Amino acid sequence: MVPTLRDVAELAGVSRSAVSRTFTPGASVSAETRRLVEQAALELGYHPNALASSLTTGRTKLIGLVFNNFHNPLFLEIFDRFTRSLQAIGLRPLIINLTDETDPQNSVQMLRQYSVDGVVLASSTLPLSFAQAFRDAGMPIVHSFGKYSSTPKVHVVGIDNQECGRLAAETLLARGYRHIAFLGGPEAATSTQDRMTGFLNVLKAHPSVDVSCSFAEDYTFKAGRNEMTRLLSANRAEAYFCGDDVLSIGALSAAQDFGLNVPGDIGLIGLNDMEMAGWENINLTTIGQPLSDIITASVDQMAALLKDPEKTPESRLFACHLVERGTLRPLRA
Repeated sequence: MVPTLRDVAELAGVSRSAVSRTFTPGASVSAETRRLVEQAALELGYHPNALASSLTTGRTKLIGLVFNNFHNPLFLEIFDRFTRSLQAIGLRPLIINLTDETDPQNSVQMLRQYSVDGVVLASSTLPLSFAQAFRDAGMPIVHSFGKYSSTPKVHVVGIDNQECGRLAAETLLARGYRHIAFLGGPEAATSTQDRMTGFLNVLKAHPSVDVSCSFAEDYTFKAGRNEMTRLLSANRAEAYFCGDDVLSIGALSAAQDFGLNVPGDIGLIGLNDMEMAGWENINLTTIGQPLSDIITASVDQMAALLKDPEKTPESRLFACHLVERGTLRPLRA
């Protein structure tokens, strides 16, 4: 039979509450009691039952980890980092796939059914209404990769997407490109709009530079390839800022199918610095965002919210940087 908490208490010669405290992080228990309980548990092969513990404490330690683009390989990296970081502090991630979801209440209802203690919304495309719906339902919420606000309604951790757009424009200008284009993700996505805004704001000061904008249907390889195929069938630009690495890789594939040399005939710069961007057959020049810092800060923020659900919402931004590879012409001498 599976050993129980009572069996451990009897073998250790302590109360059941002492056994419970021993296996409750942060609970007060003497060193001698802990030694007796851990020795008895080892002899019996006892392991605490997380579900039973949640009935006692009222806390499940489940954190809803919400994604909405599993077609983008970047999110496999994000998924890996988030799950390991949450598990490292004793929290249990519950993965929720919101691909094609349009009603935040469906998500709220699902996570209520699992009695999650908090929610991490990892998306740069979902509207603010999604994060606010979790907040309004009384769930501690952190919006990772969300839109920056000086007066946020929920906790936001991410990058300054407008600054990324400015950096992309300055990079292309410094390399002498004079017909420049923005190839963004979904037009309605806040990340797309902010990246485009920063990009265009820099180019306003350079009226001699031709500028155009277009949008892919999604942040996916296929969408980037389809949109670049359409663009190359018309009057192509000299260089494109693709608002995401996976769009850039799709655009690179389309350019190669047209017999174009990158960067000889056409330049490309992406955003994210996903692992695939550094592969030798891709070698994408891109703007890197510090995934590790963003995810660590998001998990820290969630841990703080679990201790103090009334914590005032704040936005935390991390700086991005240019990652030089081989899809843009060299800097002008």
